[in-house]
Amino acid sequence: MSQQAEPLDVERLREDFPILEREFDGTQLVYLDNAATTQTPEPVIEAITDYYRHYNANVHRGIHQLSQEASIAYEEAHDRVAEFIGASGGRKEIVFTKNTTESMNLVAYAWGLNELGPGDEVVLTEMEHHASLVTWQQIAKRTGADCKYIPITDEGRLDMDAAREMITDDTRMVSAVHVSNTLGTVNPVGELADIAHDHDAYMFVDGAQSVPNRPVDVEEIDADFMAFSGHKMCGPTGIGVLYGKEHILEDMEPYLYGGEMILKVTFEDSKWNELPWKYEAGTPVISQGIALAEACDYLDDIGMENIERHEAELAEYAYEQLTAKDDVEVYGPPADDRGGLVAFNLDGVHAHDLSSILNDSAVAIRAGDHCTQPLHDVLGTAASARASFYLYNTKAEVDELVEAVDDARELFR
Repeated sequence: MSQQAEPLDVERLREDFPILEREFDGTQLVYLDNAATTQTPEPVIEAITDYYRHYNANVHRGIHQLSQEASIAYEEAHDRVAEFIGASGGRKEIVFTKNTTESMNLVAYAWGLNELGPGDEVVLTEMEHHASLVTWQQIAKRTGADCKYIPITDEGRLDMDAAREMITDDTRMVSAVHVSNTLGTVNPVGELADIAHDHDAYMFVDGAQSVPNRPVDVEEIDADFMAFSGHKMCGPTGIGVLYGKEHILEDMEPYLYGGEMILKVTFEDSKWNELPWKYEAGTPVISQGIALAEACDYLDDIGMENIERHEAELAEYAYEQLTAKDDVEVYGPPADDRGGLVAFNLDGVHAHDLSSILNDSAVAIRAGDHCTQPLHDVLGTAASARASFYLYNTKAEVDELVEAVDDARELFR
């Protein structure tokens, strides 16, 4: 597993990501949109091509050699992901989906529609991604349950005193983002889980922005569910993960019906397959799952503590450089207490315009509401620019970001 924190050999690591050598009009790419999607290293790409070149076959359906090889690799990929996040139940607690959003919808539909009703409450936070907020909001409307939102403080942290008051015996589910994709706030999800369990509620952790860049142990957090995406952790697009405690997944009804998720079918009824296949209807994400396991190996070889420290250093450096400008507002906690991103605005320049100008300098960032419209309403702005960092980024690239922001200021002066 992960090793003790030590400086990353970033220049060596960048050799695994040829896309970082791209140039636009003679200017080398500075990729700072990692909270949206990280780049894919050569070993993960090779895992995908190896599958298609040597043992491309459907899983759990054939007796022939190719199907057997694909099935074993796919099953072992579940075990590898379980190990990566500390799930001692192994593959039975790991469901492959196509992204974090689908993982959340799986629980909302399979559990929420059957278990929630009038008088029940789902407690979220004001910093939730739409994948969580919209999903539970709409399920609550269908079931008659209520959604409540833990407010944030002026520094962009969760108001934990309010959380303790809002989570009651009427609460059935608490769903919270582990690291905010807008504020960079690292939320105390373990403490939230303790509060939820004190009231016999479940805890769902959105790990999309935490699992890729820091050590995460679902059992230490005591999460009942956790969701994350492969494409944010050096893996391919098209695969997400739902972790769920085995006994809860056993009790839930399936979300999708069809092939693979069944054990026995008659004209009158059907019996469901064992975990996790009960929730993986149809031909699953075979090559993506195998490549995600390779991504777990790649990250663990680097060391999750090392990645976390490196990201934190870059975020702190960017925060300090940007807040030194009188006309730049950075959102979220202080420099030394955040995840690896900074969302900000330059006075007098819309975030979309800023992003476009930075693109002219080959600096790739995100601009918009980052799928957190209600949070931006709380912040009092329609949009923000966001630079997000990963294991292959450097302080020199942060300097290029700041220089491009300065250029934008001059352009709009």
